[in-house]
Amino acid sequence: MKAAYYKEKGVFEIGEGQQIAPQAGEVRLDVAYCGVCGTDVHIYHGVMDARVKPPMTVGHEASATVAALGEGVTNVKVGDKVAVRPLHFGSAHPFDKGYAHVGKNLKFIGIDSQGAFQNSWTVPAYTLHKLPENLSLKHGAFVEPLAVACHDVKIGRVAAGENTLVIGGGPIGTLIAYVLKEKGAHVIISEVNENRLKMLNDLGFTTINPAKENLVDRISELTDEKMIDCAFEVSGSAPGVDAMTQVVNVRGRIVMVAIHGGEKKPVDLFKFFWSEIELLGARLYEEDDYEEAIRIAASGQIPFEQLITKIDTLDNIQSIFETIDNNPAGMKYLIDCQQ
Repeated sequence: MKAAYYKEKGVFEIGEGQQIAPQAGEVRLDVAYCGVCGTDVHIYHGVMDARVKPPMTVGHEASATVAALGEGVTNVKVGDKVAVRPLHFGSAHPFDKGYAHVGKNLKFIGIDSQGAFQNSWTVPAYTLHKLPENLSLKHGAFVEPLAVACHDVKIGRVAAGENTLVIGGGPIGTLIAYVLKEKGAHVIISEVNENRLKMLNDLGFTTINPAKENLVDRISELTDEKMIDCAFEVSGSAPGVDAMTQVVNVRGRIVMVAIHGGEKKPVDLFKFFWSEIELLGARLYEEDDYEEAIRIAASGQIPFEQLITKIDTLDNIQSIFETIDNNPAGMKYLIDCQQ
């Protein structure tokens, strides 16, 4: 069998993989498609080498078909189409308060252990969620990032009719926008990339380019001065952090989706005091977020085909990552792990 290995900064190589027979409580999968996540790109850039131990097969946005069952597995059967929730919780810790998805002993499958950029992948059975017949394996690869979006919107407690702003119209930001739309919220997307703006406009979203328009003034105009009830910071940028406190109204909520590592960014704390604003962190997903993501994905409300920038094979994984670096306007790249 075939697997892609992250070897070192900027280098993936294709090599022989290992088909691992499932032990008790495990399932062996034939991986169908695996999306390239922003985390995978960070790994490719070498910034996670202290955590990822090359040579390593990464990838976690996977859809697959069940190929073999370990002893005691009853939640799926051979031939089922599934999406993988790639979390290994480890032992419970009192610090976690029962929230294992952000627990102290959490390990991420595909980062801390072998991932999905391979033909065959063996994972714990509890990570699997069955896909309905009307959801293709290609579109099933969107379930993992869509579950992220569902979790973010859940954390934001968004209600129908509320005004919402998504700061950053990349893959996760766009999926958040679709989940907000499904909830009946009014959605505005702030994005500076002209190619992404065109795509978002073509998809029917209201957009603002803050590099060309005054974001606060334009939102005031669009909302009849009500401003934003819940903003989602997905850009990971200093301007995004600045904007989030300027646009929310009294007791508005801000959901921090982006990973703001490295250089610290100033935050206007006075705004939190003055308008009783809430800042909410959102990370990963819970089991119910996956089930909601599958429901929304199967409903046909999201035009996945329009969000796919390119599909390629494992053999071309190096060129896929090089293309992503050269095309920041791209949305979702999928790797066909069986071709």
